[in-house]
Amino acid sequence: MNRIRQILFVAACLMLTMPATLLSQPAEVSWDRHSLIIGGRRVCPVMGEVHYSRIPAPEWRQEIRKMRAGGVTLIACYVFWNHIEELENQFDWSGQRNLRAFLTLCKEEEMPVVLRMGPFCHGEVRNGGFPDWLVASGCRLRSEDPVFLGYVERLYRQIFTQVQGLQWKDGGPVIAAQFDNEYRGHGSYLLALKRIATGIGFDLPFYTRTGWPELATPVPFGEMIPLYGDYADGFWDRSIKEGAGAYYKAFNFHAQRSSEAIASEQLSPNEGQQAGGSTSQPAYPYFTCELGGGMMQSYHRRIRTYPQDAYAMAVVKLGSGSNLLGYYMYHGGTNPEGKLGYLNETQRCLYTNYNDLPVLNYDFQAPLGEFGQVNPHFYLLRKLHLFMHDCGELLAPMEAVFPCEQDVRQADDSFLRWSYRTDGTSAFVFVNNYERFAPLSAKPGVQFDVCGITFPRKPITIPAGTCCIFPVNVCGIRYATAQLVACRDGNIYLEQLPGIPTEIALQDGRVLQGVKARGMAKPVYKNIYLVSSDEAGRLFLDEDKGAPSEIKSEFASESLPFEKLRSAGTPRTITMGARGAAEEPVDADFEAAAVYRIPVPAGRDGLLSIHYRGDVARLYAVCGEGEAQTVRFVADNFYNGLPLLYGLWRLPADVHHLELRILPLQEDMPVYFPREADITPGEALINVKVNR
Repeated sequence: MNRIRQILFVAACLMLTMPATLLSQPAEVSWDRHSLIIGGRRVCPVMGEVHYSRIPAPEWRQEIRKMRAGGVTLIACYVFWNHIEELENQFDWSGQRNLRAFLTLCKEEEMPVVLRMGPFCHGEVRNGGFPDWLVASGCRLRSEDPVFLGYVERLYRQIFTQVQGLQWKDGGPVIAAQFDNEYRGHGSYLLALKRIATGIGFDLPFYTRTGWPELATPVPFGEMIPLYGDYADGFWDRSIKEGAGAYYKAFNFHAQRSSEAIASEQLSPNEGQQAGGSTSQPAYPYFTCELGGGMMQSYHRRIRTYPQDAYAMAVVKLGSGSNLLGYYMYHGGTNPEGKLGYLNETQRCLYTNYNDLPVLNYDFQAPLGEFGQVNPHFYLLRKLHLFMHDCGELLAPMEAVFPCEQDVRQADDSFLRWSYRTDGTSAFVFVNNYERFAPLSAKPGVQFDVCGITFPRKPITIPAGTCCIFPVNVCGIRYATAQLVACRDGNIYLEQLPGIPTEIALQDGRVLQGVKARGMAKPVYKNIYLVSSDEAGRLFLDEDKGAPSEIKSEFASESLPFEKLRSAGTPRTITMGARGAAEEPVDADFEAAAVYRIPVPAGRDGLLSIHYRGDVARLYAVCGEGEAQTVRFVADNFYNGLPLLYGLWRLPADVHHLELRILPLQEDMPVYFPREADITPGEALINVKVNR
């Protein structure tokens, strides 16, 4: 394999090039207050979170390729302690827990990796990743207790056996590591973790920590880059009302890096305000590691996200100065089978017991779902990633300017939200007229004054829901009221924005007005191509030889018959858990569930889609026949109006048929359901389809 392909941010569909002098050695990595600098060039990476231990190992390569095709150039990945040492002194690096095998694939697929190696991770796993035996040991967790740090050193040594020879300096993919997660104590603890890691042999270009909540005492400058995040909604919020919390702030441009909404169930109101108001550190580059690519459902809060949620937040983060978009999650997954029990977070856990999460499902409504299914915001975000790759070197040193109010009320519709980033000569104008659940209106009479240029010639109306980026003095364009998507091979690719007249002013004084999208067939002028929104999200995708075919193809669906075997019994009593939220059902509750029999379709290459109405559904694979028959729990779903999905290729070889169990909805449940969900009491299996 060509050496340069082992060490650079490369995506086949994005065609980045680096200086030839890097062919004989790993690229040097540094950073300043603006960005990462790799091989002497500024880059604006796209980081996507995926958890290798939540995906079967045979699927890893294909899923890495899908992420790359989506524009991801950097993988972030937790190493969950209880996934690998659930039983004390019995480390399990086999199968889908095999970190070294995953990292080796990342190297082969030219995908750098940031390891989020704990010891505490959260990630909605049992005890936040701590094994039960550790929680019961009596040592002070997440502290400088010598006993605890001794356990951590043993963990880090084990992780190093998986990483050795695969660090960046060796031509491997591991470029950075994060210590702990969402830690609020003394910075000396994080430094102790770093000393342990570097003493063992970790030697990486940079290290990170989450920039929230506020540390009790700081970490010395330069030791760890703080990374931030934001979400459109949160399953952790205690409220069961629509639009609760401070999530709306993610849709407004502002200089403040921290969010008041992340982990809000763990913070007092005062801490939340502090987290939102005091942690920006402009001497560091503005990077994110948890920009919501979607959202999970907890039992008490059944979030349903929309494609525009993730896209608008990403545009806002770029327009607010971020030069690394890190999505949590970019790819969903399934909790692995535990040796002692289930590995999901619940209020009955010994530690980090704030929420009840599904036993198996960790789909997260991400751009790539639990089974690798491609969701609509995959394409929305991809056009943004093309822009970051092609224009990142220009964008990275640009300062953010905020012409509008930075602290807005929820659903504030009194002005157009916009910002721009500029180096004094060139600029990008960022516009967001979208807020989740807020009916923001169209904004008439809009002109922008940036870098001494007022555009467009006549005021325009920005339609409701519009999120976009306009170029100013970029790539030979004086300005354009179309979104710059890519600039490569001497060509410029712009997206025609629905409802906005396209006006392209060139540096030679020519102004193109009223031009219509022609796609890739013919430029609208010389080297300038104007494409539709749909084409923008798929631009160059067919040129990616490594992209799996399902990203490029349409699917056929077929309906499956089903048979109701039993009606639901007496509804369970919904109890309130230790953290004041409704508790999810336990295994025994499903003995009184409605039961449906579903045949196994011919072929195992499809995605099963089960549209139902109910409280919680579980899917079981019934294997064998007669006395040898066994039943295996394979999927679950907290109802929010969307179907339960299952990848048929994961079924056991000896499966005879499928069994679906549905618990009924009840009157006045202490649960938030999205507006689209039918919450009529009872249950029903509506249809079963296979998408191929």
